[in-house]
Amino acid sequence: MNYHFNEIEKKWQDYWAKNQTFKASNHSDKPKYYVLDMFPYPSGAGLHVGHPLGYIASDIYARYKRHKGFNVLHPQGYDSFGLPAEQYAIQTGQHPVITTEENIKTYRRQLDQIGFSFDWSREVRTSEPSYYKWTQWI
Repeated sequence: MNYHFNEIEKKWQDYWAKNQTFKASNHSDKPKYYVLDMFPYPSGAGLHVGHPLGYIASDIYARYKRHKGFNVLHPQGYDSFGLPAEQYAIQTGQHPVITTEENIKTYRRQLDQIGFSFDWSREVRTSEPSYYKWTQWI
C-alpha cells in the first residue's frame, strides 16, 4: 500500500482552510481555551527545524483540547517589528517592508504545509500599525 502524501495532505489542508476547521468561535457555549506560541521572526528566507519543533507540542495540545470539547483559540503571528527584520533587509539590500512581507508569505505557506491547527483569522503582525499603536500607547 502506498501513501500518496502529496494528495492526502493537500486534500485535508484544503478542507481545513475551506471549512475554517481551526477557527475559534466568538459565540460558543463550549469552555474556552487559549494556546499561544512564540511568534517567529520573519527574518530569513524560510523556516528552520527549530520553528516546527517548538510548535508541535502546543499544536498537539490544542487539538487534544478541541477533541475534549473546548473552543480553542490558537492564533499565530509574526514578531516582525524589530532588529532581526531590519538586519535581514540590510543583508538582502531590500526595504524591510518588502522582505518582511515576502518572508511572512513563505512562513505561512510552510506552516500550512506542515498542517498546524492555527486560527489564521486572528493572525498577528507586530509590524502592523494597528498592533504596535497599543504597545507604544502602554
